[in-house]
Formats: sequence, C-alpha cells, structure tokens
Amino acid sequence: MGSPTALQLGHAGREADIVALFTATFTASEGAQEGALIGGLVRRLLTGTPPQDLFVFTAREGGEVVGAVVFSRLRYDEDVRTVFILSPLAVAPDRQRRGIGQKLLNHALAALRAAGVDIAITYGDPDYYAQVGFAPVSPADAATPRALSQPEGWLARPLDGRPMRPLAGPSRCVAALDDPALW
Repeated sequence: MGSPTALQLGHAGREADIVALFTATFTASEGAQEGALIGGLVRRLLTGTPPQDLFVFTAREGGEVVGAVVFSRLRYDEDVRTVFILSPLAVAPDRQRRGIGQKLLNHALAALRAAGVDIAITYGDPDYYAQVGFAPVSPADAATPRALSQPEGWLARPLDGRPMRPLAGPSRCVAALDDPALW
C-alpha cells in the first residue's frame, strides 16, 4: 500500500504536475485529443482565472499529485447566491477505484461550504457525482453558459443546507471554460 493521501487546497508551484495529471488521465480514458483539450483547459484555468474565481484541490501521495479537482465561479447575474462549477476532476489512472476521487470531492465541497459557496454545479456522469450528493438539474432551473451536448449531465448540489431552488437569470462561466467544445 502507498503513502496516505494528503488533500490540499491550492496549486501554487504544482501547475505543471496538475496539467500533466489531467492530460494523462483524459488521454488514457478518452484519447489523445480529449487529453490535449482538458490539459489545455486546466492550464488556462490555472494561469488565467482570477484567484477569487478559482478553487483547486489536490490529492497527493508521497509528494506526487494523484488527483485534482478544479472549481471556477459560475455567475448568475440575477441571483445573489455564490455558485462554483466543478470542471474538471481527475485521478491518475493507476490510482482509480480506490476512493481518492470521492475523498477529494467531499473535502473540496466541505471547504467550499466553509468559504460561503451556496451551490456547486457540475457537468458530468450523473451516477458518479450522485455518490457525493449531486442531482440532475434542468437548464431551466440553472441556466447553462453554453448549449449542452448531454443535458442529463447537468448536476447541482446545494451547499448552504437549503433545498435546490432555481437560479435566476443567465449564467456566465470564467473565460477558460467558455469554449463550446467543452459543453
């Protein structure tokens, strides 16, 4: 068995390792084109997103980054609630199916709640994200920044202890995520 997994907020000094993790993970699961797309997204998120609009959490074992999740601000101009979108998440292929992703997500969601974030949204596998409390939400109740290729993957999780209520108005994501190829 390896070293215990250390979960941390922040990415300073680990940007290259985090980009490499996402590139390798998505290349292994989806092919080289998707690996390059997601690696580029993460590089743009880490280097071009204002600090107040970004949370990056990593899982490390023996100093190696083996998992990471990125949350960036999702603005609803007619709503006062604070919303962040989880996109993307990766666990190294040789470390998958060991609970690292769920531990990392639970840690991140607790930290977001403590930071005053009201709602977390993601666009992904409903079965996977249901394990950490996400549930499907209609784009009519939480507008998407771009048209979705798989609307069943639009998921939300209130962090403020209240039931999910519709978010008011159109939404805007950070510049790095504002790419139709990602939606």
